[in-house]
Amino acid sequence: MPTHIPVPKTNGGNFHSSGVRQKIDQLMDILYAGGVNNPMDSIEQLSYLFFLRLLWEKDEIHASLDKRYKRVFSGDWAKYGWGNFVTLAGDELFESLRGALEKLHELPGLSETGRLLFNRATLKIYDRPTLRAVVQGIAGMDFSAHEGVDMKGDMYEYLLSKLAMSGTNGQFRTPRHIIDMIVGLVQPKPGERVCDPACGTAGFLISAFTYILRTHTSKASLKRGEVNGDLLKPQQWRFIEEQTFTGYDNDANMVKIAILNLYLHQLEKANIEFHNPLTISKGTPYPGHTFDVVLANPPFAGKIQQESILSDLNHGLNTRATELLFLKWFIDHLTHGGRAGVIVPSGVLFGSGNAATKLRQQLFTECELQAVVSMPSGVFRPYAGVATAVLVFQKRQKTIKAEAADGHVWFYDMTADGFSLDDKRTPIEANDIPDVLAKWPGREEGPNSYRVTVEKIRENDWSLAAGRYKTVNTEAVSHDAPPDILRDVLKMENEIIQRGNALLAKIGRKR
Repeated sequence: MPTHIPVPKTNGGNFHSSGVRQKIDQLMDILYAGGVNNPMDSIEQLSYLFFLRLLWEKDEIHASLDKRYKRVFSGDWAKYGWGNFVTLAGDELFESLRGALEKLHELPGLSETGRLLFNRATLKIYDRPTLRAVVQGIAGMDFSAHEGVDMKGDMYEYLLSKLAMSGTNGQFRTPRHIIDMIVGLVQPKPGERVCDPACGTAGFLISAFTYILRTHTSKASLKRGEVNGDLLKPQQWRFIEEQTFTGYDNDANMVKIAILNLYLHQLEKANIEFHNPLTISKGTPYPGHTFDVVLANPPFAGKIQQESILSDLNHGLNTRATELLFLKWFIDHLTHGGRAGVIVPSGVLFGSGNAATKLRQQLFTECELQAVVSMPSGVFRPYAGVATAVLVFQKRQKTIKAEAADGHVWFYDMTADGFSLDDKRTPIEANDIPDVLAKWPGREEGPNSYRVTVEKIRENDWSLAAGRYKTVNTEAVSHDAPPDILRDVLKMENEIIQRGNALLAKIGRKR
């Protein structure tokens, strides 16, 4: 493993007891009271300041280790070093920080991701005392690893949970336990290229990275509570660092957040781009670059202007629905043999329109649909109540389209995900996810899972609606004939009357 890629524990062992969580809460409260009350703006501003501090500290470490190292923050750029801001206050602090944020994308030696992070960056913390309080708060945070635990990654994940709770402008993350379930179904491997074309905060990419580390960590390390990927070879590490992860998003704020999230998880060279894959070509014939693994939860229920959609993407579909266009993008951008785990609204499973039907057919002719995992409609509450499902499929090795092969599709009807399905989403004991992952390798059948033949699905116009195929077990119940029941009822009624009369007569004698 290259020495320049430190990989501490990723299990977040002592994060909540470290005090970092409380400090993040304090920073958000300070910003809110100081006029930055949009959670997205708060997270953006904190992201800039975190990165600025980390970049300066990295520069200081390199300079202390190598006398020949040329500092990034030197010459005219020395004034933008984090150490200077800690000593400033008032207008001087505001003007210095604003200058740093607006010019940092020109910093010599800054990586491409760093340039993208600070593209069009500006300072939005206008209240001077609030700005100083935030800078001092960040300066007082301990970003170093404690007992091998990566505090920076856990810290930023917790910060992003604030975005999930706010749901600002529809921006909220896919629940982490759902992401981890999908990654566990697809099982990414070293040497594979992983893409999320609607990456948001990069949750799928980080989960895939963690999965690869965990499945290539020695038993001895796991026993110590470490997930460090110590079984990975140097060339595999280089591939993971430089080529494995690609993410696109058409929201510039999300792109910046994703960049810093990956940076804090030791993936500073991941390829994250401000890009709408449904409407913008990357300068190569469609589909262009393909991937071994696609993981995604794309936007639902959106409509794109017809003239904006890539013609090659929409060829033969004639749809404006984002959920259908993204599904087509997933199919087209998988390498032969590549795998996908994606979330779709349930309407995609049984919609009768030409585009939906054609895409479902392609999941069998161009791909091998392996699993349909229906999720409870409350998974995305309180922001969306739509019923959703996870599709797991693999692109066929053959380049020539063929009729769907024989085989089975594994269906699983989830009824619980470990949280209540109301707006509060409080933790509960009921959770089908462990059962999903346990039954998946053998496609085992059970109370919530069953296999359906491709032939049967074809006969039903490629419908993937679970209700069409789930066997309903009924038990015959033997009942007495109605005359016999009536006779028994009359008999019991006469007995009740007789007992009542006897009781009244007994009471009368006592008087």
